[in-house]
Amino acid sequence: MRVTWADGLLTFRLDLEDQITGKASDEYPVKLATNSCTITDVPDDAHPDLFAVAAWTVVAPWTRKRITFDRAVSARFAQVLHDGWGVEAGPVGAEPRAAGGTLAISYSGGADSVAAAAIYPDAPFVHFRRVPHPRVPNRWPHYRSDVLARLAQQTGRPLTTVRSDLEYTLAEPRPGYPEHHAVAAGALLNADRLDLGGLGFGYEIGSRWLGGGRYLHRYTPDNPMWAPHGKWGRLFAAVGVHIVLPVGGVSEAVTMRLALESELAGQVRWCLSGAADGPCRTCAKCLYKELIQAAVERRPLDTPLTAGHPRARKWLRPPPYGGQEMVEYGLARIPGIERTLFAGALDYFDATEESTSWLEHCYPPALAEIPEPWRERATSFMTAEVGLMTEKEIHRVETWGSTG
Repeated sequence: MRVTWADGLLTFRLDLEDQITGKASDEYPVKLATNSCTITDVPDDAHPDLFAVAAWTVVAPWTRKRITFDRAVSARFAQVLHDGWGVEAGPVGAEPRAAGGTLAISYSGGADSVAAAAIYPDAPFVHFRRVPHPRVPNRWPHYRSDVLARLAQQTGRPLTTVRSDLEYTLAEPRPGYPEHHAVAAGALLNADRLDLGGLGFGYEIGSRWLGGGRYLHRYTPDNPMWAPHGKWGRLFAAVGVHIVLPVGGVSEAVTMRLALESELAGQVRWCLSGAADGPCRTCAKCLYKELIQAAVERRPLDTPLTAGHPRARKWLRPPPYGGQEMVEYGLARIPGIERTLFAGALDYFDATEESTSWLEHCYPPALAEIPEPWRERATSFMTAEVGLMTEKEIHRVETWGSTG
């Protein structure tokens, strides 16, 4: 792989051994659509290691043996990249970047990132905004990046909005991040300007520890994407921008509660398809988040979807489900759940408030992972506002998925 960067344009050329269809770090297959993308609102003179990591978040799935940049990188970066992926990087010759002193929040506007922001009320935001690609048709025109960007502006926080069409480098499965970490490409390139030493993400216990979503459905202490000792954690640390997961020890029930109780509650929006005045209420994400919000608020489910709707099909099949711990949480708390499209899921679980109470507390090892400059604040917040898990609840996390 050969990579160049000029005037906000990232261009890459595959080597003979590289592949059009590759896999992201969570083993999800992704197919390449085009060999260039833009990242605007960033400086051209970022430290070369920052450029290299930003580029790697885009091209990693398709690179097999080596990557050659148009500027020298540090030996430290090259070694960590090789240790994690077995890929040779060069040319080598730059001095490593020293870490900055600021923690910024990678801010999407969803409940999870709002909850992370609530822990650090003085942290600035960096918001990634998708824009059209000049050479790739938009096959997802309902995505309202303009709404999310406008809501981010309304928060009143110091805000850096970075625009990019990098998601259109994917032909399949749809426009999206080649690696989840590509959402940080703009923050990485702005790291010197913002004096970044850490970047906070809203990934919660399901993403970090429970193997939810596209991962294996089991306890994942060595999660390669979000563990500090994983390959991505070590790569970000090598360029002085540590991955920080402020809500990595709590469930989406907790992040939902924290977000709705925060001063940014009016700007919370997890729907990517809704209009300017509200979410669509019919996409899969709206349904999932409504399940969580209804459980947190102890009220009946409020959705126009019925069991006959195509989006209900997954709930008529046996588990495992993505976000399964939250499904159990909702089944145990939503009044009248047996009269909703989730009724079929009741046959597969014996969920009670007691059996799911661990999802209302914080998993302490997640706090120990937060880098020292920002750990005390998160620990104090979680202790006061959420509460730490008991030994029994910790055991519940660490045996997740082991019993089928």
